[in-house]
This record gives sequence, structure tokens and C-alpha cells, in this order.
Amino acid sequence: MPLLSDRPDGSSSNEVLLLKGIRKSFREPDGGRLPILAIDDYHVEAGEQVVIVGRSGCGKTTLLHVISGISRPDAGRVKIDGWDITVFTEAECDTFRAERIGYVFQTFNLLPGFTALENVLLAMKFGRRRPDKARGRHLLERVGLGHRMTHRPTMLSVGEQQRVAVARALANQPRLLLADEPTANVDSGNQQQVVDLLRETCREENVALLMVTHAPEVAEQFDRVDQLEQINRAVVTR
Repeated sequence: MPLLSDRPDGSSSNEVLLLKGIRKSFREPDGGRLPILAIDDYHVEAGEQVVIVGRSGCGKTTLLHVISGISRPDAGRVKIDGWDITVFTEAECDTFRAERIGYVFQTFNLLPGFTALENVLLAMKFGRRRPDKARGRHLLERVGLGHRMTHRPTMLSVGEQQRVAVARALANQPRLLLADEPTANVDSGNQQQVVDLLRETCREENVALLMVTHAPEVAEQFDRVDQLEQINRAVVTR
């Protein structure tokens, strides 16, 4: 696998995400194909904060999975920082994702047997850096959990678990952070805190933020709001 310290062509660019000709479908029980994504051209600039809005079931999570390399598109290119991850092997894609992409899952996906700090440090092990305890502590302090570092997820509130998830997503200083409905499982009193936390920490770390949501009260806080139905032609054909 090539070293990923620079862009593949050695040049610099403000474009951190580029999608070209993306197609994704799933096989139905009758053997037919259900089109999920048909995106011709989409991009996000370095440090930009973008929200994609769409109703439930229109492909928001599938889109994030394709961008992160968790799922492969049927056709098209996914370029992160100039690298086309669709040509990577699965192992290369896993390493690249750990080093360049942060992911805040809707259901948090914290490991229950590990403390908050251990969950953050574990994310570092998937890349090629040695776990940095000082950075792990700094991130947890930054999200207001300096007093909860040794607590396991079951000892934390839902809002605190989401904060750990944010710290974990930033562990390897990614170029792009993906957030899948990050307020969906948080009570209304903590939803604004989660949005502010994501935006502020990404701004401080100069990380591009791409969030998907169906909540208009979340979307209206962003300068750039894209409707998935307008960029994804597969939604129209269903």
C-alpha cells in the first residue's frame, strides 16, 4: 500500500471529497436490483461543513458507507484527498479510513468492555500510528468528559456516549468527518450540544464535516445544505 502522507499526485488541493458517477444498488428477493445511489458529481472542500438532508430510506447511510469505503459502489469513483479508494483492497481501505476519515455512527458503536479513553485509543490502533494517550485525553477533555475517561459506555449517559464517539472519530486527525444522524438517539436537551460540539471541534481541527440528517432544525444551522433527492437521481426513479 502506498504511503498516505501526501496526495497521490504530490499536489495540493482544497478538495477533500469527490464523487464521480457513483452507482449503488441492492438485490431484491425476486432477483431484481433496487437502485439506491445514482450521483454524477459531488464534492466537499477541505474544512467545509456540509449537511445532506433526506427522508428516511432515501440512501443517506448508504451514501456515507460508500464514501467511507465500508461499502463499495457498483460503479464510479470515490476520491478522498485525491486518493480513489475504490481501487484499494479491503485491507488498504480499512487502513485509509482509519487514517483519513472519522465516522460518528448513529448508534455510537462503542465497545462496552472498554473505557471511554480505551475506545478512543483503540481507534488509533487501526491506523499506522502508535496510540497517543495525551491526544486521547485531550479529545475527551475537549468534549467535556475529562472526568469520565475511565467510565465504560454503560456507565455513561446517551449524550456522554455520543461525545465519546465524537472524540473517537477525531482520534487520528482525519481530513473528513462523517456524521450519520448524530442527534437521532440523543434527547432533545442534548441535541444542540452535539451539533455545536461537532461543528466546533471540526473547525478547531480543520476537519471537513459531512453530516446527514432528516431534521430541519439541524440543517438550518449550516451554510451549505444539500437535498439528497436533488443530487441522487436514484431516489427519483423509485
